[in-house]
Amino acid sequence: MRGRRAILGLALVAVAALGVERPAGLGDVVEVRHWSYPDYTRVVVEFTAPVTSRVQHLDADSRAGRPERLYLDVDGIWVGRRFEKGIEVGDGLLAGVRLGQNTLKKTRVVIDVDHYERHRLIQLSHPDRLVVDVYGPRNGRPARAMARRGAEGDDRNLPALMRPVRTVVIDPGHGGRDPGAIGIGGLREKDVTLRISRELGARLADRGFKVVYTRSNDREIGLEERTAIAEGALGDVFVSVHANAAPRRSVHGIETYYLNANHERHSIDLAARENGIARSQVNALQRTLAKLSMQEVSPQSKSLATFVHYQILRGMPGRYGRVEDLGVKQGPFYVLFLSDMPAILLETGFLTNRDDARRLRDPKYIESLADMIADGLVRYRDSAQTIALGGAP
Repeated sequence: MRGRRAILGLALVAVAALGVERPAGLGDVVEVRHWSYPDYTRVVVEFTAPVTSRVQHLDADSRAGRPERLYLDVDGIWVGRRFEKGIEVGDGLLAGVRLGQNTLKKTRVVIDVDHYERHRLIQLSHPDRLVVDVYGPRNGRPARAMARRGAEGDDRNLPALMRPVRTVVIDPGHGGRDPGAIGIGGLREKDVTLRISRELGARLADRGFKVVYTRSNDREIGLEERTAIAEGALGDVFVSVHANAAPRRSVHGIETYYLNANHERHSIDLAARENGIARSQVNALQRTLAKLSMQEVSPQSKSLATFVHYQILRGMPGRYGRVEDLGVKQGPFYVLFLSDMPAILLETGFLTNRDDARRLRDPKYIESLADMIADGLVRYRDSAQTIALGGAP
């Protein structure tokens, strides 16, 4: 066993030290990113080609001076000596990340761990990347004890059903080089979602919520960064704002999604577009979802989606005409399952429909829509508080 561990450490630099030429046809490591959440640390390794891997765990060897670690072997990737010095994390849970050329056609990623309980691996595409979430105590203390919530204490220790709702994370879909859906007259989803999100944030602040935006201007932001912001802010709920598109211009209306281990067949095309993946890849995402622990937050996400959706339908001023109800649905969206809090994805209308596009250009309509979303969140907050106090929802 000790001999195998010694080989593991040497293998990271052995091939690079030989000075051999790079074989043709390999992908590259683009970037390594990491975020420290209250409950875990996320490591993201991005590649220029599709990859698959699995995580191996090795215990520490104090006599040999080797820390506890996780490692992943990634076939078809060349890294050479680019990350020779490693990447320091030092957040009390992870010490750092090292990458090296394990063989001529294989890169090894090593995550040195200070404290370890469990991990999860998520494989994403467009761009291709591996996401490793490592759970454990920081500096020998339970991770949740690091997440101070002021005088009220650390509410994230409570079951999702019992947590007060104070902080709302608003996620305007798309942005920067990613315009999202393009509608009638060149109306862009990224612009519509940002306008709605800004109006929503102002109204939530007026209603006593703390508001955090994943983006507050026109910039491109990855899905894992969106949820990193949400988790880092200790968000209580996550609201991702989008606008829809359809080949048939007659299709219109509002639909609201929450995450579950199941999905409805008609949500596949939408999920593929919002996730930035091919339709055929959504089934693989579904298998990933089945492995995740969604049982706790999924009922709260469904409740959140229901309150917001039907408040929009009931509360929009009559001057805008009837808002078409496309329902509260389940959908396999990356931006929802990368977070551990109740979360919804709201499709606010179809940019490809003449009436919906006209409404979503109208500042007064957007203000009214933001009011109704905010009122739905208030109803969800009040319901959660009633349950926490022992009453019926």
